[in-house]
Amino acid sequence: MKHIRFLLTAFLSALLTIFAVTACNPGGGNNTSSGAQTLTMATSADYPPYEFVDSSSGSQEIIGFDVDIAKYITEQLGYGLTINNIDFNGLIPALQSKRADFVMAGMTPTEERKQNVDFSDIYFEAKNTIVSKKDSNLTTAADLNGKQVGVQLGSIQEGVAKKIQGANVKPLNRISEMVQELKAGRVDALIMEDTVAKGFVANNPDLAFNTLPNEGEAGSAIAFPKGSELVDKFNPILAEMKSSGKMEELVNKWFGEESPASKAS
Repeated sequence: MKHIRFLLTAFLSALLTIFAVTACNPGGGNNTSSGAQTLTMATSADYPPYEFVDSSSGSQEIIGFDVDIAKYITEQLGYGLTINNIDFNGLIPALQSKRADFVMAGMTPTEERKQNVDFSDIYFEAKNTIVSKKDSNLTTAADLNGKQVGVQLGSIQEGVAKKIQGANVKPLNRISEMVQELKAGRVDALIMEDTVAKGFVANNPDLAFNTLPNEGEAGSAIAFPKGSELVDKFNPILAEMKSSGKMEELVNKWFGEESPASKAS
């Protein structure tokens, strides 16, 4: 009898626990304490000024141009926001496995990527550059023939580099790793976006960069899992940011000469 009474008590306790959790989280999914749904953004926080870890304050907070855009959009739509930092080549798999609701990482919506994920409208367009040591005379794509060229694994720049005749492409996981390889002489040059290159060159006076003309796909967009309803929710906010001047405000904040990224890169 005692055994039956114990089982009955345990069963009732389990039911009460389930009821309490369901009452606190009626919609399921990932909710904040205030009841608002929280979206998870995946990024590769090694790409200033788009996204990077703020080590200056000791908080290790992920900040940047993309982060400010994500915060603005989610606030306007009434969502909370969580940011996960992973390697760039793991971003699309994170969407496919539903470990992230969207990705912002200065990502270009190439035709190949569109086969696996959906994209928002373009929100910013930059240009690619060759970053090399000063006086190296590596200023054009033709100059990279026979050279070791560092790129970020899975990036649009990796595809650009592979099209350069005679270039020996060395994919690396993170931008900081690429810069270290260049300064150590293990690669001759890097290919990265001009907005990112400016910050690193400003903090490494032994380096220089030269702009490459855009060919094919260009620009940054937000990536979502295939069929995500968030695409139609995010695009109107992006359009409003452009028309209201909010996007220009953030561009000036993060890409201006006195931007936080240029001081932290």
